Amino acid sequence: MRCPYCLHDETRVMDKRDAGNVSKRRRECVKCGKRFNTHETVEHAEIMVVKKDKRRERFDIEKLKNGVQKACEKRPIKTDRIDKMLINIQDKIRKKGNEVSTDFIGELVSNELKKIDKVAYIRFASVYKDFTDLSDFKEAIASLRPREPEKTSKSSQGFKKEIRGILK
Repeated sequence: MRCPYCLHDETRVMDKRDAGNVSKRRRECVKCGKRFNTHETVEHAEIMVVKKDKRRERFDIEKLKNGVQKACEKRPIKTDRIDKMLINIQDKIRKKGNEVSTDFIGELVSNELKKIDKVAYIRFASVYKDFTDLSDFKEAIASLRPREPEKTSKSSQGFKKEIRGILK
């Protein structure tokens, strides 16, 4: 590492601390004795996003962040919650490989937003799934409602009571 003060090539590490994805090093120049900090991060392989029309473009976390923030606009969702969600999504994308589809990314975001805020989910889904009419919104809203348990017939209810009586 080159000293930023005297440009000498030899420095030594005085202290090292890991903070998440970054290693912070306190260095001292062997020649001039001045100290400075360096930050080391892992360089990830470039991820390509395969669009619906088969075009490929570089994955851009800022583009994804803007879309999520628009969906969450004027909703009671803290910024740090959105940031954590985006880190989680980015990690899943990296694990998937060097190429991911927009459908894969859209499903990840949709699943995360469903857990956080239903309105933000509907907003995001309306753009991601390209809603064209009111029925698309109705289907998305219906998917958020808890499913009602199936009603059992009277004969099966009687059978269940008999079984319970036998098991007691």
